[in-house]
Amino acid sequence: MLLERIVSEGLAHYSYLIGDRNLALAIDPRRDVDDYIKLAAESGMRIAHVLETHRNEDYFTGSMELASRTGAEVWHADGQWDYQYGQAVTAGQRWKLGRLEIEAVSTPGHTPGSMSYLLRDPAGVAWMLFCGDALFAGDVGRIDLMGSDQSAENAGLLFESIFSRILPLGDEVILCPAHGSGSVCGESIAERIWTSIGIEKKHNSRLQAKSREQFVASLLTSQLGRPPYFRRMEKVNLEGRPLLGALPSPRPLGARSFLDLSLSQNALVLDTRQELAFSAAHVPGSQSIWQEGLASFAGWFLSYNRTILLVGEGNQFDRVAAILLRLGFDDIAGFLAGGMLSWHMSGLESASIRTQTVQDLCHTLDDGEKQWILDVRFEGELEKDGRIEGAQHIPITAIAERMQEVPMDRDVAIFCGSGMRSMVAASYLKARGWKRLSVVLGGMAGWRSIKCPISRTSGDQAVSSGSGS
Repeated sequence: MLLERIVSEGLAHYSYLIGDRNLALAIDPRRDVDDYIKLAAESGMRIAHVLETHRNEDYFTGSMELASRTGAEVWHADGQWDYQYGQAVTAGQRWKLGRLEIEAVSTPGHTPGSMSYLLRDPAGVAWMLFCGDALFAGDVGRIDLMGSDQSAENAGLLFESIFSRILPLGDEVILCPAHGSGSVCGESIAERIWTSIGIEKKHNSRLQAKSREQFVASLLTSQLGRPPYFRRMEKVNLEGRPLLGALPSPRPLGARSFLDLSLSQNALVLDTRQELAFSAAHVPGSQSIWQEGLASFAGWFLSYNRTILLVGEGNQFDRVAAILLRLGFDDIAGFLAGGMLSWHMSGLESASIRTQTVQDLCHTLDDGEKQWILDVRFEGELEKDGRIEGAQHIPITAIAERMQEVPMDRDVAIFCGSGMRSMVAASYLKARGWKRLSVVLGGMAGWRSIKCPISRTSGDQAVSSGSGS
């Protein structure tokens, strides 16, 4: 018997490979499919089917790639849309894999035709449910991707899917969702690597709703934004474009070649180092997104219409490229060999962004000096952790569309939860002409640790807590 979960690093995406005797199937495979083929071959199995739980929005699906290399049949959900490949799944459809059986269960809500797949063990006992984006550990699927005018209807569908179809399967059934903690597909996915229906019934706050109306209302207050790249993923995942081979590795470029390519192709330079390294010196005009934040923020700050050049540390460029390629960013021309050291040794100009500690900012405010503070945290963080009195709030994912609200003629201190997202925002603004920027290191975590003043809102009343240091 074969049962493997394949985790796509950075994306918090889970796909699955299930098999018995000589047959296997994959559920929601990613774009690079070598791992599925290798695992099946090592177990002496042939991948006969590929099942999709829904039309994915956050990564490039590998269904057609896997089909082209194994001869597998592809079965897609959301049969109401114009897929260019595969066949539509029908509720109740079953697949036999040796002694195992898998059954399609209609679970609409996240998308209109979402499907889950119930795995029965050799004795016919309901064992696992591959539930896609219907139900996560600690959360449920988004219902806003079809547009705000359909959100309430989708939330109602999701309520029926979860409470009438999934939960009655039994507390002992193991849940296998398509995403884990850190995914953009859920607002508060818990860090439970494995979970079950019983665990979620007890600990998932979404499932504590006393009525359909309460459940729907809770989902309509979600603060998740819609990354611009979702539109592209929705389109290519209906077309099913195969990659036809392994993910390419970015090539090393000397500093001068890197600069020439950047200028000749108007390339976007992506720097994946930590915020302190980027602040000290970076290629002028480059965009900072630390490596672990790529999956969350690349879709907001990178463009499909520009060649990408990479700057980083160590030998992480294949990992970075894999994350980008899974998001559909194919045009990666290379990376700066030797990093910023080689850039400086070539006599090339670099840029920097000023940083300040939370103590510096707190003292500045205590001394009565005016500072324009840009807080790029999400609304939920403000409600949970409090606000800095007088700060202007623009969520990190809204910087591109609201950057004109940030003054260019004043010193701007950028603030987030830790400082990482602040550098993302600062680099984006700096590349577009803002010069008087600083990043507050430590963010709200540091602010709270030294007891600088914060403002909490209780009803309509703002309450100040803490004291200056």
